[in-house]
Amino acid sequence: MTATLGDTVGLLVGDERITTTSGRTHEHIYPATGRPNATVALAGADEIDRAVKAAQDAQREWVALTVDRRRDMLIDLADVIGENLAELATLNVHDYAVPVSYAGTALLLERFLRHFAGYVDKPLGSSTPTNGSFDINLVEREPFGVVGIIAPWNGALAVAGSCVAPALAAGNAVVFKPSELAPLAALRFGELCLQAGLPPGLVNVVPAAAEGGDALVRHPGIRKIHFTGGGGTARKVLAAAAANLTPVVAELGGKSANIVFADADLDTAAVLGAHQGPLMQSGQSCACASRILVHESVYDDFVGRFLAVVGAASVGDPLDPAVTFGPVISEAAVDRILGVVGTAVADRSGELLTGGRRIGGDLAHGYYLEPTVFGDVDSQSELAQTETFAPVVSVIRFSDDDEAVRIANNTAYGLNAFVHTRDLNRAHLVARRLESGSVWVNTFSDISPQGPYGGYKQSGFGRTGGIDGLHEFLQIKNIRIGLS
Repeated sequence: MTATLGDTVGLLVGDERITTTSGRTHEHIYPATGRPNATVALAGADEIDRAVKAAQDAQREWVALTVDRRRDMLIDLADVIGENLAELATLNVHDYAVPVSYAGTALLLERFLRHFAGYVDKPLGSSTPTNGSFDINLVEREPFGVVGIIAPWNGALAVAGSCVAPALAAGNAVVFKPSELAPLAALRFGELCLQAGLPPGLVNVVPAAAEGGDALVRHPGIRKIHFTGGGGTARKVLAAAAANLTPVVAELGGKSANIVFADADLDTAAVLGAHQGPLMQSGQSCACASRILVHESVYDDFVGRFLAVVGAASVGDPLDPAVTFGPVISEAAVDRILGVVGTAVADRSGELLTGGRRIGGDLAHGYYLEPTVFGDVDSQSELAQTETFAPVVSVIRFSDDDEAVRIANNTAYGLNAFVHTRDLNRAHLVARRLESGSVWVNTFSDISPQGPYGGYKQSGFGRTGGIDGLHEFLQIKNIRIGLS
């Protein structure tokens, strides 16, 4: 169970790999073993400035191409991504030890590229009549120029698909900042952009810590920021962006409710709930369904099935396709999560049904925690209200539809909600009452390029995916031509 990549991994600016930087370096640790597997060069203010200038030059070249040429180049990029899916998936595992069985974001990247390539040559503006004249009134949608895209450590390829792809389709160039904790797949994506024939500098990939991220957000050449991450960092991004009044889109965290009604298919709900909850990415996902609301009449039956699915998870080497549960990102995360569990037990927030400990034996050197389930959780407790970003879930009873909706909506977050029911009428009515950017009925959060994705409340603002996601990277211009 090793992931050794050897020499220093450099930034990608234009068509250059830069290994000596003002932002110093970061020792990348493979979470499955706790051992170093790469040294990553980090961007500082100097490298961010170089990347922005390279992007400005490339963006002028990009928009000078005909729309059919740009469309075909993005399709070529999708083809290249498709030819390298296995390599990208493996790098995803090396990045943060997500089991390869879950590492499907490379395929998602290819799908987003193909989808948004189709928008390049489609009408994006309109013409409207004007009051009291026969003037020509045009409404155009134009690129911003250079946009900064900041990805979290648990989803660089997903963000490359949902954000970089529409940014390019809209005519922008990109400075793409993956986390220093997981930069490897993102850097390979940048190389594949060059291999596919995109102009050097159109996609620059600059792993960076807080210093480089701040320089990116504050750079006057960046015309828009798309940030995916936590609320605390988002506040810092918004404060830094305010210096130049740079607009920001933010896709933030969640504390998603998964509502299981009495008429649900309990086996399906248990399987989907286990994988959408503590198992997928070890619960380290903004889409994690960490609050499972179960009707009191089927509570015991569902919990038994749910614990059986969780208990059957295969834990081990993330590069083994049979493994379905891997480590968390770092030793610091282990300490934080065990603290959350300890506090919940001490406060009697709920009954600890399974898990709550670090996994030892052959996995002791990695950052493995047992999938952890609390039952009969107080819906007002910190355990049920605070995003844990961990393989820790709360199971909560409810008595009727109104109570389920009330508990589901009673958080500061609103990114995802899940509903399990065979009653179509209930599915429609409950989905409309939930304060959430996405509601998934009898399914998991299968993000697609056709659907807009984003949050309510403190889960963010703006959307990725669909025409709404494309419009985030376009600004509106009104042109009026007077006719005598």
